[in-house]
Amino acid sequence: MIGLQKKVLLRHREAGLTKNGYVGFCATYLIFGWIVPVARGEIWIGVLHMILTMISLGLFQIVMPFLYDKQYTSRLLTSGWVLADSQEKNELARRKLGIAH
Repeated sequence: MIGLQKKVLLRHREAGLTKNGYVGFCATYLIFGWIVPVARGEIWIGVLHMILTMISLGLFQIVMPFLYDKQYTSRLLTSGWVLADSQEKNELARRKLGIAH
C-alpha cells in the first residue's frame, strides 16, 4: 500500500505558512538520495543519510524511498504543521501516515 508519491498541502498552525508534505514512494530519493532532505531544508537529516548511504555501500538509498516521505511529513506534523488540503487528500495522508481521527 505504498503507492506513488502524493503531495498534500500543510499549513503551519501559528504562522499560517503553507508547505507541501508528501506520502508514498519517493522516486526522487531513489535518484538523488540524501540531496532530497537537503533540498527540503533538512540539512542534518541529509548529512545523516549521506553517511548511512556511504556506510551501507548504497543499500540505504535503495530502502529510504519507501520511508522518507512518511518520515518527512510526520516530522512536519509533529512540529506545528497541520493537514490543509482537500478532504480526500487529507484522508489519504492520514491513512498512509497511520493517523487516527
